[in-house]
Amino acid sequence: MEIFTQIDTWVALLTLTFLEIVLGIDNIIFISISTNKLPKNQQKKATNLGLLLAMIFRIILLLGVSYLIAMKDPFTTLNYSWLTTEITGQSVILILGGIFLLYKSTREIHHKVEGVAETETSTVKKVTTTFTKVIIQIVLIDIVFSFDSVLTAVGMTNGTEGALTIMIIAVVISMLIMMLFANPVGRFVNKHPTVQMLALSFLILIGFMLITEGAHLANTVIFKQQIGAIPKGYLYFAIAFSLGVEALNMKVRKK
Repeated sequence: MEIFTQIDTWVALLTLTFLEIVLGIDNIIFISISTNKLPKNQQKKATNLGLLLAMIFRIILLLGVSYLIAMKDPFTTLNYSWLTTEITGQSVILILGGIFLLYKSTREIHHKVEGVAETETSTVKKVTTTFTKVIIQIVLIDIVFSFDSVLTAVGMTNGTEGALTIMIIAVVISMLIMMLFANPVGRFVNKHPTVQMLALSFLILIGFMLITEGAHLANTVIFKQQIGAIPKGYLYFAIAFSLGVEALNMKVRKK
């Protein structure tokens, strides 16, 4: 397809795939906790099935959110002395999604910095359960974690040509990688908590970009200032630069 002849498409795809993997670490951890109650011979099967279900939920949500974002006609208008905006389905989804990402990212950073952790897992006695019950738990977990993944994908590719195709491909690739390397990926990120902090920081940037993009698409004017869109090149550069610095830090720490 023509979109894959453009450098922006590959940058968005690689960046989004990386973020999807990092954001899926918590999902992997929760799935591991759930499957740990199963017999050894069923744990890998349950983990792979759980990640497969997560991929399906993400694709379904991507299709639904993409349909809502396509709603560009305003259904109401606000006109005040200090604020003018045309509210559309597209702008509402983007702004609410951006606010959610800001809240979720800030909350997760607070928990990690303050040392808030799930202490119950180390003290609760291990019990056995049925395969069906574990899969039901995994499905509920997947639904919750899918929202972060989808909103991140929308924020990274909104306005990009072939955005839906890029998002679906990134989700599929990231899930296949996690199926193959679920345990090593989990150990790597847990061993390098700064990678998690970087990903959460990226989510704050993406959340802010979603809000400004939604306000821009709604033709919002605040105190006679038109809200403009933030070029995605700035975001890509910030992410690439941060990852480069972190790669150097990891190399130095090894020495």
